Amino acid sequence: MSYRDIASRRTLAWAAVAVGARMPVAMAPLAVVFLVREREGGYTLGAMLAAVYVIGEIAGAPLLGMRMRAERARPQLAAGLAVGAVGFAALGALPDAHAGVLAVGAFVAGAAPAAAPGGLRALLNSLVPEKSVPQAMSAESVLIFLIWAVAPAAVTGLALGVAPGLPLLLAAALMALSVAGLWLLPEGWQADESDRDGESMLRIMARAWPVYVTGAAGLSLLALAELVLPALLEQRSISVGMSGPLLAGLAVGSAVGSFVYGLRTWPGRLRTQSLVLMLSVSGCLAVVALLPTAAWLAVGLTVAGFLQAGSMLTRNLTLREVLPPSALAAGYSVMYAAIGAGYAASGSLAGALLSVTTPSNAILAGVGLSVVLALVGGLAEVRPAPPRVAGAVGPAGGSPSPPLPETGAPPQTPLLKRRRG
Repeated sequence: MSYRDIASRRTLAWAAVAVGARMPVAMAPLAVVFLVREREGGYTLGAMLAAVYVIGEIAGAPLLGMRMRAERARPQLAAGLAVGAVGFAALGALPDAHAGVLAVGAFVAGAAPAAAPGGLRALLNSLVPEKSVPQAMSAESVLIFLIWAVAPAAVTGLALGVAPGLPLLLAAALMALSVAGLWLLPEGWQADESDRDGESMLRIMARAWPVYVTGAAGLSLLALAELVLPALLEQRSISVGMSGPLLAGLAVGSAVGSFVYGLRTWPGRLRTQSLVLMLSVSGCLAVVALLPTAAWLAVGLTVAGFLQAGSMLTRNLTLREVLPPSALAAGYSVMYAAIGAGYAASGSLAGALLSVTTPSNAILAGVGLSVVLALVGGLAEVRPAPPRVAGAVGPAGGSPSPPLPETGAPPQTPLLKRRRG
């Protein structure tokens, strides 16, 4: 297996479309804060708009993703991205509008294209040989982390150097271009809905709940690292300005980890890999909470990002094993919503804890909660396996696997920042 196996004109076209569709998502939270920061109560309003945007994503991803038809995904993706572009354009063009109008624009910008990440991931899987799916998903993860590394700097430079609404107008233009780029890709992917054996989409999604729980747990760890870090630096008497470089190290570590994961096969089932990686990331963040210097914090966060990338990839690969092909786009969309909810919940918990305890204790409490969620999800997967779907990748991402023994379980998925998945 090699990354050369996934290099083609169609995958390059897919990457261009993915950048246009995902860059606005990475830009949105910070962009809406800069849009209104000079208004009265600007930062509070900005936080509210960012929250509304995320709520739109969480609501739109499963609702629209479960309605996506595999063989005709392009029209649905195009419609969602086009309406999302309108939402972004309205925000950028109307910075002085009433808060309610801006909230509607933020919700539309978040909800309308929310099924696109899942649909594009399923489309990518159809563009590469079955044995190369792990490499394709690793490459997608690297691309997403690079987008999230570039987006904050782009938003800050444009909002402060040119105009507050320009980042959102750029986001609208990029999303509109991604709509045009869809016509360079297949209209959909082959998936016979008979593989669902008459089972409703909602029941199929519910069957995979342990994967969503562990996915939410993984992103809650990133929320801890990103949202509590400035307060932790102040507690350690380290300049808050170090937050940027430290989080950049986290992103770089994640990108490298994604690349390395796709270079080879790894021992053990995906479920085992995911649980080990999740617990390792939790250990890294627990140590970060106790480290005294910026240099050691950089090492801890970079290692955490490296391991987190593999954990997220095993989650996505697990969905291919527990869901039929016709439900994959919906599964990826539900995962997208789950990790967004995990990030938001962890951020809310961290904010509440910071008002009553130290930043280091807040991180440790959040790590404890994430470990509990990871164990709940991991142990819930240790159950008799459902019938395997033809074409699902094996634990190492290779050829289709035989049915698991009765005591086994299908192995096991950022993604943002915020939700890198």
